[in-house]
Amino acid sequence: MAGGGISEAGAQYSRVVGLMYVFNLIVGTGALTMPKAFSEAGWLLSLITIIILSFMSFLTVTFVTEAMGVANAVLKGGQHVRSVSINDDEVTDERKPLLDPVPTLNAGTSVNIGTSNPFEITERTELGQMAGMFFNRAGILFFNICIAIYLYGDLAIYGAAVPKTLRDISCTYNVPTINSSDCGNSTVLADSDPCWNSSHLTRMGMYRICVAGFFVLLGGFTFFNVQKTKYLQYLTSLSRWIAFGMMIVLAVIRISKKQGQGHPSVATIGGVPNLFGVCVYAFMCHHSLPSLITPIRNKSKLYNLLAADYLLILLFYVLVSFTGIYAFQEIDDLYTLNFFQPDACDESKSITRVKFIQYFLALFPVFTLSTNFPIISITLRNNLKAVCYNEKRPYTFFVDRIVFPLVALIPPFGIALATNKVEFLVGITGSYAGAGIQYIIPALLVFYARRQTAPSMAVENVHRSPFRGYLWIIFVCVWAVLCMIFVTVNHIISRK
Repeated sequence: MAGGGISEAGAQYSRVVGLMYVFNLIVGTGALTMPKAFSEAGWLLSLITIIILSFMSFLTVTFVTEAMGVANAVLKGGQHVRSVSINDDEVTDERKPLLDPVPTLNAGTSVNIGTSNPFEITERTELGQMAGMFFNRAGILFFNICIAIYLYGDLAIYGAAVPKTLRDISCTYNVPTINSSDCGNSTVLADSDPCWNSSHLTRMGMYRICVAGFFVLLGGFTFFNVQKTKYLQYLTSLSRWIAFGMMIVLAVIRISKKQGQGHPSVATIGGVPNLFGVCVYAFMCHHSLPSLITPIRNKSKLYNLLAADYLLILLFYVLVSFTGIYAFQEIDDLYTLNFFQPDACDESKSITRVKFIQYFLALFPVFTLSTNFPIISITLRNNLKAVCYNEKRPYTFFVDRIVFPLVALIPPFGIALATNKVEFLVGITGSYAGAGIQYIIPALLVFYARRQTAPSMAVENVHRSPFRGYLWIIFVCVWAVLCMIFVTVNHIISRK
């Protein structure tokens, strides 16, 4: 998941541009941790797993889209809901509850929109807004918990990835080579190793200093508002494409010269739980889908467009991961750092000797994640404020401007201080909160949306999912629960 979308309210664009936006939204931090997850689970098992999970993600994307069609029909019936977007370029201070109830749409409901289909998606309906339309209080609570945990996980991932990158660039200590057999292998450094040859400061100590600096510099934006980030997001997307292109080309060149050091296994069951979480996180776009789909001018064959997008993303992830696992023997959980590591004995054998490329790729997560961190932290702050809002007791200035920003920042700050295992954080976030947002919430949304549109309605939902049977909804829910149980059991076993 890359972070915030880059569309603006009121703007419209073609289907090709919409495809690009969805692609850019999905391809992000998850792609940087995927090569490590592939190397741990084995190439064949990883390939099978990512194909299945990409299909499951696409399936639930169609559920969200169908629910959006129903929500639009409800709104066109004369009702309106105001909510806090969980993913906006322009993050503003909302003082109304996140979720307001909306009457249901039953057979015979008059929708005064002329001759157009009432289910046509013309008004953006965020997930929180649809939860207010279709869920009861228990469902709304579940939705809020999933969103809050996911956003907290996002901030913890960003809060660990950026400082880890800065630490690895700053620390110059290398493990001395003991014998010639070590030559050609990546230098593996421990957190307890010194940061510099003449320093008592460990690498973990330097990492925690970077964490503190990161949260002080960027966490301060959480106390204010961020507006007009569209062009910054364009720049981030451009740098993402350049960085991933460089990594793929460099890895392919190394493999073509028969200098590849990787020998991945075929299948390792122990690596699947983390791979599951990473893949779920890497295919996440559901919470931002309304912002991306609504502005598309021509929504005919929308599902063909989304299917093509998912196929391209799947091929892209496979290309990045497979070139990585065969090019490197040891893969860092932030893949970009592999391009900064020199050869243990001969720097001329490093994957690239061009310093600009080394530093550009190494600093790539710093630039991209730093631009998204303030947006996500402010979004989390606003959602927490909206959920806790009580009209009878408005927030004081101190609670509004100080307490809620701190509540949004302190938990991810503590997690980032405790661990720098980015792949682990991505896996946990994707396995639990990510699975809830990507599987369970879309399934419940489409279930209750279908119940509110009686079968006798004369007009059919033009955006109804191709997976129409209720067995698909049951299958998705059972799949999500079984996967979370499998991940939990494997984490417990691995710790024994």
